[in-house]
Amino acid sequence: MAQSLADLASARAQRILRFFPESPQAEREELRATARELLDTHGNGVLTGLRPAERVMWYLASEGRAEDLVEVVRGQRRDPGAFLVAGTRRPRLALPGLRDLALPERMAALEPRDLKMTAQLTSVEWRGDDLVWEGYAFVANLPRPSGRMFGRFAVLEHGETGRRIKLRLRRTRSEQATVASGQALHCYDRTGFEVVVSARRLRELAGQGPGQWFLHIGIPGPGGKYEARVRQRDVGTAGHNQVRHLADGSRLVVGFAKDAVSITVQQPPVEVESCTVADGELLLVARVRSGAKAPTAVSVVEGDTRLDSPLTPQPGAAGAFRRYRAVLPLARLTADDPSGIKTRQFKVTFRGADGRGQAALLAEGFTTGRHRFASGRELAVHRDGPGRLVLATRAVRPVVDAMTVTGAGELVLTGAYPREEAAGKKVILRHGTRFEEKEVPVEIADGRFTVRIEPEAAPQVDGPELPLCPGRWYLFFRDADAWDKSRDIPVTLRPEQVGELPLRFSGPQRAGGPQSASGPQRAFTVDRRNFDRIFIEPERLLGPDEHGAYRQRILRETYFHEQRKLPLRDAVLYLSFGGKQFSDSPRSVYEELVRRGVEVEHIWTQDEGLPEMPPEARVVGWGSREWYEALARSRYVVVNTPVGDWFVTRPGQRVVQTWHGTPLKKVGKDLLGTPQSSPAYIAGLPHSYRQFDFVVSPNAHTTEIMRRAYSIEGEMLESGYPRNDVFHAADREERAARVRERLGLPEGKKVVLYAPTWREDQRHASKLYKLDLRIDLAAAQAELGQDHVLLFRKHSSVHGNVPGAGRGFVWDVTRYPDIADLYLVADVLITDYSSALFDFAHSDKPMLFFTYDLEHYRDTLRGLYFDFTTRAPGPLLETSEGLVKALRDVDAVETAYKEKYAQFKKDFCEPRDGLATARVVDRMLADGPHATASTEG
Repeated sequence: MAQSLADLASARAQRILRFFPESPQAEREELRATARELLDTHGNGVLTGLRPAERVMWYLASEGRAEDLVEVVRGQRRDPGAFLVAGTRRPRLALPGLRDLALPERMAALEPRDLKMTAQLTSVEWRGDDLVWEGYAFVANLPRPSGRMFGRFAVLEHGETGRRIKLRLRRTRSEQATVASGQALHCYDRTGFEVVVSARRLRELAGQGPGQWFLHIGIPGPGGKYEARVRQRDVGTAGHNQVRHLADGSRLVVGFAKDAVSITVQQPPVEVESCTVADGELLLVARVRSGAKAPTAVSVVEGDTRLDSPLTPQPGAAGAFRRYRAVLPLARLTADDPSGIKTRQFKVTFRGADGRGQAALLAEGFTTGRHRFASGRELAVHRDGPGRLVLATRAVRPVVDAMTVTGAGELVLTGAYPREEAAGKKVILRHGTRFEEKEVPVEIADGRFTVRIEPEAAPQVDGPELPLCPGRWYLFFRDADAWDKSRDIPVTLRPEQVGELPLRFSGPQRAGGPQSASGPQRAFTVDRRNFDRIFIEPERLLGPDEHGAYRQRILRETYFHEQRKLPLRDAVLYLSFGGKQFSDSPRSVYEELVRRGVEVEHIWTQDEGLPEMPPEARVVGWGSREWYEALARSRYVVVNTPVGDWFVTRPGQRVVQTWHGTPLKKVGKDLLGTPQSSPAYIAGLPHSYRQFDFVVSPNAHTTEIMRRAYSIEGEMLESGYPRNDVFHAADREERAARVRERLGLPEGKKVVLYAPTWREDQRHASKLYKLDLRIDLAAAQAELGQDHVLLFRKHSSVHGNVPGAGRGFVWDVTRYPDIADLYLVADVLITDYSSALFDFAHSDKPMLFFTYDLEHYRDTLRGLYFDFTTRAPGPLLETSEGLVKALRDVDAVETAYKEKYAQFKKDFCEPRDGLATARVVDRMLADGPHATASTEG
């Protein structure tokens, strides 16, 4: 296969192209020469493997058309891969905002490979005996069908013969299509489909004999028609096979093969009628259709273990079936069974006299079962989606067999779990990607369990009750004294009841929820993955007209600007860490305005992580219509992170950037030359900071660095951080006592707060940062657990379980609203390169620095602004053992670092008089309609 130009170009050339608008002239010339040389050497054919817009960029680079290339690159940054299509018979590329871009035909012409089609199944259901498939299908960058309105079609195609059967297709609306496309240019809402396969048609398919039929969707478009097999999902009915038994003995597997939707027609001569355990033996009864050749044996295989049993005929009256029996000794099946929670799955096969095998398919009405054979272990006589017999030895599982929803919106799951296994266990609800955990109440009695989940008020392991944020939440049983999740037992659904899913229900009205003062009702879905693993999934917070890149663009470009034309309202909109917290300097400003009695409406931003918010304020969801309205019309906006490069402050509006840290690690322009640098981001900094009336700085060190690194041209108020006034407040001891009581911290124990930053090179596959845990928490508990507690505060961007949380020594306080409260109750801080050290220095309490990767972080990853080894106000510790030793003798550490600590406060904690918030609020209200409140009175 010929290489594309992207394969041939160097990493340097590709980086210059990526940041071409910011590249100096010398790099632009270098890129032109490189692109020209590659095309001259390999021919224009190397462009054909590229996406259309990428093809155009390399062509423009080779021609030296710098101005055009700048505009194309900027357009693709805004919406990668999106373009317009001109022409009906001969489709041509047109780029948004660049319709008059002169391109030769070979660059602008679009081939079928340039217009990729997506066909996605979203649900499968039965309406009586009719099969109904729902989904969406679109050709990328073709939002509407060209020409004929009703030109879409659906067919079933035989996987071997290619024979096609046309099906009835009805077009539907599907906002999911637009959201899933991930782009902001086109709306694909009208690309939904419903395909009905009637009972009559299903019988016809069965009558044609065994085979596999794949579902295809076709769409007319420029240059002809586009067609693709429909893909499956990974969960729910659209991600799992279903078996339908017909009256003539045929069975239809409605499911998937090679990631595509299909109907498989089977006419099995032999099926498993029952599989039970009695007197130490596994008894399998098979039925063979009259006239069919009976298999001679059953094989059960896993790894190197293989058991064979002959099939012996059973006496009985002749009829449609003859019955055979196989007996397998349970002791041999479980002889090599592992201990613990590992599952061992056996493949079951019928074998004929010639040795050939066939799958052990299940007869209609087959009943699954579980048989405990050793402490903590069971043999599961199970089934899979295609209706095959599955035997597995595994940890005894809790199995749900009933699901109900109360009138108050509480989900109740009940099921079977032997008393011996359930004793001493708790139930954990774990998010599938965030790995956040909640411990939910469970009732256990007489081999049964009942789990009650209040989705709008689920308890934390350590922290406040909070709503379940969007995403999939899975259930596990865990030993009450377990250190981590390594021996968790998943909760599954009884196979006979998978057809009851999905279960949809509404939660109770939420007080103070996003989008309105009282909060709307949210919908929740109970569904399954991997056949029988159940999960609970809250609906997203944004509505159909708000969700996804396309809707967000419309809200920004249309609705937001419409709202800007309306009068300003006396309101303050707060945005702390993108809506992730009610915390930091925006919280301090809010509390000061409330204390002064300033007559304004307070509006807090809450993101889909659903953090705790003040009940007295109106709460709006980040990115919602209400949020854009508040951003456009609030007289005051207080933020501690960037808003977005699309945002422009309107006349009369005052936007305050409180920021959120003192820089130790390099930021902004100072990252140039490191793996973390982005010339595009750096070029946009002047505009980003023109949005703010003033930027708050905590000290002179930060003022100098931020003005340079962030290209701040406007006012910087070196007031100190409002968030640090808490250390100097007269009521700090009372506040600390309230925090201790809320967390339930034990009296008399020293409180250690661990608050590390994230590592850019430690990521999950989902692009979330990993928890880079290097403290041996078990060893720390053994040494310190009698008289210490460890509060573990993960960075908000880090996702991972904290081992040992909930057992009395380790407390996961990541979801506690504000770290400032935790500073007040902490006797010692452990951190690394986090700006937490500059804040905590206001407390005069000792600090330890767990800098196990100092050289890598400093020299490769981020770089530091000063020599941390000589100026740190506490010891730099490389090992967990050294850290624990320092904690045990922290008084000696405090004495040894007294002088460095004092100098550190002079360098980084001035001003520190507890009046930072007052200065910020006075400056915010000055010369405005609320200027009379610019006092401390």
